[in-house]
Amino acid sequence: MGNRSDQRTGLLYGVAAYGLWGILPLYWHLLESTNPAEVLAHRMVWSLPTVIVLLTVLRRWSWIRPLLRQPKRLGLVVVAAAAISVNWGLFIWSVSVGMVLESSLGYFINPLVSIAFGVLLLRERLRPAQWAAVGIGASAVAVLSIGYGRVPWLSIGLALCFATYGLVKKRILLSGVDSFSAETAVQFVPALGFLVYLWTTGEGSFVDGGVGHALLLSASGVVTAVPLIFFGSAAVRLPLTTVGLLQYLAPALMFVLGLLAFHEEMPPERWAGFLLVWAALCVLTWDALRTRRKGREQLRTAAARAAEAAGAAEAAGAGTAETGTAEAGAAGTKPEPEREPESEPGSGANASGAVPGGSRP
Repeated sequence: MGNRSDQRTGLLYGVAAYGLWGILPLYWHLLESTNPAEVLAHRMVWSLPTVIVLLTVLRRWSWIRPLLRQPKRLGLVVVAAAAISVNWGLFIWSVSVGMVLESSLGYFINPLVSIAFGVLLLRERLRPAQWAAVGIGASAVAVLSIGYGRVPWLSIGLALCFATYGLVKKRILLSGVDSFSAETAVQFVPALGFLVYLWTTGEGSFVDGGVGHALLLSASGVVTAVPLIFFGSAAVRLPLTTVGLLQYLAPALMFVLGLLAFHEEMPPERWAGFLLVWAALCVLTWDALRTRRKGREQLRTAAARAAEAAGAAEAAGAGTAETGTAEAGAAGTKPEPEREPESEPGSGANASGAVPGGSRP
């Protein structure tokens, strides 16, 4: 019962995390009058005090010293910070120029790009359904390229950056909060330097934009950290397959916002491309669920066989013990010595009936 309650809580956290990520364009839209590069820099700068408060509350400082002693892992942190910085920058820019639909497409095709990375970089072997999903995704990109008259570079760029980020994070071997804190520390100095440059040249909007504008920029750190905290809480409570299904919630919400809130155009070729991507994701999800179900069945079968083998071994051991006890009992019982027949009168005994050589009391 407790496990079900824990999974229900994890599901709420997961929906909250991906839901907040999905409606994030609304927040960046409030800052559309600001240079996207400045918005990105503020997001990086204000994320650091946010994670410092978070680490203080959680008392999670022990990971810092071991990380500083490992240059290779530090280098991976820098690469991860660079990848997520480009991803953030492209996303904020896409909102400012009215390309939310194309950015949502990038997050839809991200799982397909991650699979391609697994094949090309990690030499992973794909199942037939995964190959089919990747092929359908490539067809979707081709259809969109023909329809647009250009390659959907924004979608591909977002997917490549995020897939690279996920690949590098797997090798850093830090928890979500710890890794994000390290990446934020890397981002802080160059972002702060850029903001100082904007302030000295009079191009910054933090002071001149008013109190409300300044609060929106400074709250970007909280806006960045809160979904991550929810995601971390969901990831430890939910199966990986469930988390994988929830990840489609964010681009789906972005798609709805782009279509209904920002009124972006959706010509037939774009619908065709999106439908192909969704078909690829359906195939991918079906394959993941089927593989998970088969894995569970194999585990149950293996557990049943192990239980049968253990029962048979126990029964054999009990039978051997009983046999050994019976044999030991038989060997330990000594036969009763035979009695000599009583002497009859006149059979070699004296008249008194005493046995020869014996004494009378």
